[in-house]
Amino acid sequence: MSVMRISRLSARTGVPATTLRFYETAGLLPAGRTASGYRIYGEDAVERLAFIGAAKHLGLTLEEIAELLDVWESGACREVKAGLRPRLSARLAAVEERTVQSAAFAATLRAALARLDALPDRTGRCDPGCGFLTPTGPTTGQPGASRPGAGPEPVAAPGRRAAEEKRERWRTAPVACSLTGERMTERVAAWHRVLTGAPRREIPEGLRLTLPASRAAAVAGLAAAEQGCCAFFDFRLHLDGPDLHLEVRAPAEGAGLLAELFAGAA
Repeated sequence: MSVMRISRLSARTGVPATTLRFYETAGLLPAGRTASGYRIYGEDAVERLAFIGAAKHLGLTLEEIAELLDVWESGACREVKAGLRPRLSARLAAVEERTVQSAAFAATLRAALARLDALPDRTGRCDPGCGFLTPTGPTTGQPGASRPGAGPEPVAAPGRRAAEEKRERWRTAPVACSLTGERMTERVAAWHRVLTGAPRREIPEGLRLTLPASRAAAVAGLAAAEQGCCAFFDFRLHLDGPDLHLEVRAPAEGAGLLAELFAGAA
């Protein structure tokens, strides 16, 4: 059996010697020793490092890699697959959830930019009326402010108030889409592709569709884009294990466009 020292193994695999030593300490890469104390490795170390590298690329922890290496050494591929699948599924779900959150935040930033661009330039100092950071823009009064001849206004809980304001903005948004012609056709086709085969059911003011969680990124991206041209749509995404539940609502005036966009899910 041919053996190689650490410098040779490093040259063949591109893994730095310091990392090879660390893998040995972590129990991932056993090494023999010469009479002089030098580390030596067999040819199997090359395949072992390839396995470790692939597992790291998929985001597995060193502890998980160590567990899978124990199974990998037995040579039963089906057992490696059985151990790897739930770990990859868990990571995929986490990544897709972050993607949904990122897409929602991107929509928030787009809306903030739109409000910013719509505000007139003022020569005076900024005040709450500027509405740069408030979700509803300029207001005529602040919660709890005194009014002539009246006591303080009741102050709603922040979370409830924000939800009510969001609902009111959705209800009062103009039912119109800024997309026309070819761009509208492309958007409808994109929705139909991502919703292919998705069962749906009617809910108050809209539809609820169930899709594979693997489509979460595509759905979130389309929903975020839709907010930029059709703000009257209300999207809610919920990841539930292998499933993604998408709820879409629109005011009565927007029911026709809602049906056009999501008819492909039937």
